[in-house]
Amino acid sequence: MRPIDFYLVDAFAESTFEGNAAAVCPLTEWLPDETLLKMSKQHNQSETAFFVTTDAGFELRWFTTQHEIDLCGHATLAAAHVIFEYLDYPDPVIRFDTRYVGQLTVSRSGEWLTMDFPAWPTEPVMALPLLLETLGLSECKEVRVARDYMVVLENQQQVEAVKADVNAMIPLEKMVCITAPGEGEYDFVSRFFCPGESVPEDPVTGSTHSMLIPYWAEKLGKTQMLARQVSGRGGDLRCQLEGDRVRIGGKAATYLVGKVLLR
Repeated sequence: MRPIDFYLVDAFAESTFEGNAAAVCPLTEWLPDETLLKMSKQHNQSETAFFVTTDAGFELRWFTTQHEIDLCGHATLAAAHVIFEYLDYPDPVIRFDTRYVGQLTVSRSGEWLTMDFPAWPTEPVMALPLLLETLGLSECKEVRVARDYMVVLENQQQVEAVKADVNAMIPLEKMVCITAPGEGEYDFVSRFFCPGESVPEDPVTGSTHSMLIPYWAEKLGKTQMLARQVSGRGGDLRCQLEGDRVRIGGKAATYLVGKVLLR
C-alpha cells in the first residue's frame, strides 16, 4: 500500500499550540473501519478526519480513539484547511458528504474558514444534582439539552473558574457544555467536557456551537456573534444563525505534515 498523507492541524487557532488539534488523512478509497479506528488510536488525537475525493466533492468521516462519531467541527475545519492549503483545491467552497448529518460545506474568505452546520435546538430540563455536583456548582441559570447538556451560568468568570470532575460525569451519558455571556468583544463563552473520552476537556468544540448559536441568538437578539471557548488553549469562533443552519468560522494552522505507512 502506498503511503498515506498525514497532517496535524490546530483548528480555531491563530497559530500553533492554540485551538484544537486534529489529525487529517486524505484517502484514495475507504479502508476497513477497523483500520481507520486503529489509525485514530495510533494518532492519539481527540479526533481524526478521513476523507475520500468524489465527483461531487468529498466524503468525510470522523473517528475518536474509541469509535466513529456523527459530527466533529474542529476536525472538519482541519480537513478543509488541508484541502485548501495542500490539495490545490480551486473552488472557494468545499462540499462534504457525511453519513449522519448530510452535506456540510466549508467556505474560505482570506484566513477564515466557515462551516455550514445544522442548528440544534435545545430543550429546558431540570438541573440534575449529579450534573451540578460534577461541575462544583450549587446552582446555575438553567440547563438545556440537545446532543449534549448545556449548563448556562451568570458570567464568564464563573465559566473560567469551574473545576470539573469529568470522570464523575460518565453516568450522565452525555457530554457537558457550560456557557455564559462573554466580556469585551465576545458575545458568549463556553467550555466543553467529554466524560469517557481520551480528552477530558475539549479545547475548542465546533459541533457544540450548533446548539450554542441558536440559544444565544435568541437571548442576545442578534444573529451574528463572536464566541470564545475559554479552555487552556482557547479559540475564537465567528458565529451566525441562518434559519435552521449555523455558520461557524475559524482559522487553522498546520503543525505537522508526514506519511502514514501501513504494513
